[in-house]
Amino acid sequence: MQIYFAPLEGLTDAIYRRVHHATFGGIDKYFMPFISPSSSLSFTSRQQADMAPSENAGVPAVPQILCKDAGLFLEMAKLLRDAGYAEVNLNLGCPSGTVTAKGKGAGMLKDPDALACFLDEIFAQSPLPVSLKTRCGYDSPDEWPGLLNLFLRYPVHEWILHPRTCREFYGGAPHREFFLEAAVKAPFPVVYNGDLFRASECLEMKRFSLMLGRGLAVNPALAQDVRGGDGLTVDSLGLFHDRLYREYLKWWPEHAVVGRMHGVMYYLMQALNCPAPLRRALKKSSDAEHYSEAARRVFAESTLAQDIHFTPPSE
Repeated sequence: MQIYFAPLEGLTDAIYRRVHHATFGGIDKYFMPFISPSSSLSFTSRQQADMAPSENAGVPAVPQILCKDAGLFLEMAKLLRDAGYAEVNLNLGCPSGTVTAKGKGAGMLKDPDALACFLDEIFAQSPLPVSLKTRCGYDSPDEWPGLLNLFLRYPVHEWILHPRTCREFYGGAPHREFFLEAAVKAPFPVVYNGDLFRASECLEMKRFSLMLGRGLAVNPALAQDVRGGDGLTVDSLGLFHDRLYREYLKWWPEHAVVGRMHGVMYYLMQALNCPAPLRRALKKSSDAEHYSEAARRVFAESTLAQDIHFTPPSE
């Protein structure tokens, strides 16, 4: 069984990946948050740092492209090959409205004919093996048979399937029967992604390779635990937080680091039984001094939650 860390935009950047890899085990590949290339193939300094092989040294990182133009995809794949990467992942699964409105991500599933033309070109010319991250349809599960037959036509390096439609977003139960059908019929590896938040849930799927996302963001020791290693403790969670915080402070202004750490703690706090006053103090901290003190108290005065799993905001 392989275990992959899903790309989470705004969270799993190169610094996060390096610190996680140094602190916890169990991850075979870290997929980078998507790169959406423009016609000029120019990138922000932060994007360049995230893609740079030097910033991912020692970390099994896989770049992901979000793109609907085959020519741009191929040019980006060439850059990634020249940088030393051995695989590129195509994002056909992002359900965000700002992405799908542009016909990208899961938005490409709306038009199977156009998608087939795109895939024909990239699989014929890509300088790197191409893996796919997809959903099982755009509007309806009824789209699944056609999409399955479409993807089976290509020499896919690996297929990561989140078996929900774009419209379903992250609601309702995943259509695991679709994943099982793909795993039986595909001549290439198929990886399961979707609602694996506890070690017990992962072990139920242990005969397959898995991609974990929000479950790892809450419990960064989840993959390690699934493989029979140490489970999460308050001390290991605090160590991960402190290492990550120190690394960000080396590279970013303090106000930016505090903002990023609030995003990190949105997930990590779900692994803790934390007194309400400490939660409020952490949430209100807006500078490095107050944030550092609030975070110190959170890890010193909290206990580990009995049932660690991701809970969406609406719950």
